[in-house]
Amino acid sequence: MSRTRFTAIVAAATAALLLSACGTTENAATGEAAATSAGPVTVTDSRGKEIMLDAPATKVVGLEWGEVEMLVGLGVQPVGVADPKGYGTWVTAAKLGPGVKDVGTRGEPSVDSIVALQPDLVVMEDDRGGALVAQLEKYVPVLVTKGSDAKDNLGRMRADLQMIAKAVGKTAEADKLLADFDAALADGRKKIADAGAAGRPFVIADGWKEGSTVSIRMFGQGALVSQIGIQLGLTNAWTGKVDEAWGLGQTDVEGLTVLKDPNLHFFYNASDDADVFADGLAANAIWKSLPFVQQGHVHRMPDGIWTFGGPLSGKQYIDQLVKTYTV
Repeated sequence: MSRTRFTAIVAAATAALLLSACGTTENAATGEAAATSAGPVTVTDSRGKEIMLDAPATKVVGLEWGEVEMLVGLGVQPVGVADPKGYGTWVTAAKLGPGVKDVGTRGEPSVDSIVALQPDLVVMEDDRGGALVAQLEKYVPVLVTKGSDAKDNLGRMRADLQMIAKAVGKTAEADKLLADFDAALADGRKKIADAGAAGRPFVIADGWKEGSTVSIRMFGQGALVSQIGIQLGLTNAWTGKVDEAWGLGQTDVEGLTVLKDPNLHFFYNASDDADVFADGLAANAIWKSLPFVQQGHVHRMPDGIWTFGGPLSGKQYIDQLVKTYTV
């Protein structure tokens, strides 16, 4: 389940809404990558704080998978990652090298494990909390990304990537990643339009089952992958209430009955093989009555396409959406 069930449970308790390759250059032997520039670097992070480094960081720890994907895509293998095994399951766009150390879970990374690696920089998202930042900053510079912003998640993704790239001396690589992403969007938008599918509806979801209850998390207009679909010329059909940061909302199978368009395609992820849509709802009468189910328009995304990633995961989403609407 995307962004871990931990995030989903915490947010559900507080708001009942928000539940949480190719072209890479790796140096797996040392877990480091040479920076493309030398000398001091100053980066202003999402807090508005200036992070001053004596030189571009080469020994970096990443505490969230979207930022880890960005680092690897830029050619920087992190020395440490929160839950690298989980990363390997959910993220295939930018693979980790074998020398990467496990520094705990994304919900509770180990400060001791991080500090023991003597990194030049720790990269984390601002939703992990100020207490962790304060602990880490006693020992190492910390770059805090925004992580998500449902008002403009594509713009946020670009800003986070460029911020990280400056800190590790890889701004040219960032420009290339974004140029490739933009080219894929433009090409995909043209293919969808040429196929007469512009404006067609889609929804994106994930879910989990506890006992006999299936909970479904919907990706609203401002979710990163939804914005990718919208930029391709498609229409996100989910208009239910969502949170302001991630653009995510919660529903159940009955809530899906508002999705009546027979042309709608329903996409979901289940990279950990907990497939509640194929397994948990297979015998559910309401699920079987939904138009997109009856039309065979339910699509499990290939395993390992991260819904909260950077431009490389974004290109994987583009490929799948274009493939669906142009056959």
